[in-house]
Amino acid sequence: MNSETNLKNHFLIAMPSLQDADFYHTVTYICEHDEQGAMGIIINRPLDLELTDILEQMDISPDTPEVIHQAIYSGGPVQTERGFVLHPSDKSWDATNKITPNISITTSKDILHAIAAGAGPEQSLVALGYAGWGAGQLEKELAENTWLSGPADTQIIFSHPAEQRWQAAAQLLGVDLNLISGQVGHA
Repeated sequence: MNSETNLKNHFLIAMPSLQDADFYHTVTYICEHDEQGAMGIIINRPLDLELTDILEQMDISPDTPEVIHQAIYSGGPVQTERGFVLHPSDKSWDATNKITPNISITTSKDILHAIAAGAGPEQSLVALGYAGWGAGQLEKELAENTWLSGPADTQIIFSHPAEQRWQAAAQLLGVDLNLISGQVGHA
């Protein structure tokens, strides 16, 4: 991998032909990409959980009613018991990794305490699990046209409804996914 193919801070947009249940019609925000592989968080797969469910399991009482109905996302099929919070980089917590000057990811419990108390980031996406690729695996999948990739957009991550993120991410590239066949075949 060279620096020109680094997909950190990019979206991976599943092609319509990708039938893998873990990635069908997903948008994955790439948090890390280097010679060892890549790691990302799926941003458009809400679970049947809300933040209040997670806070209850951790014995954290929310002080602010707006966190009660915040959706929890399936961030990917790896370590699904582990939590990740994508958020703007204006604040940091015990285990915050700054991805860009504008977006960070935090894995420590203190961010959940802050969110519950109304002192967390203004915007956040809370996910369980992540998507991971070994060395060269993502590059191979890109060469096989499994994914579209393009620069990430914080509006899509934090502001678009989850069900619109797949199409919106592709539209950043000028692609209408409705016009791409989901069938794989040979000419």
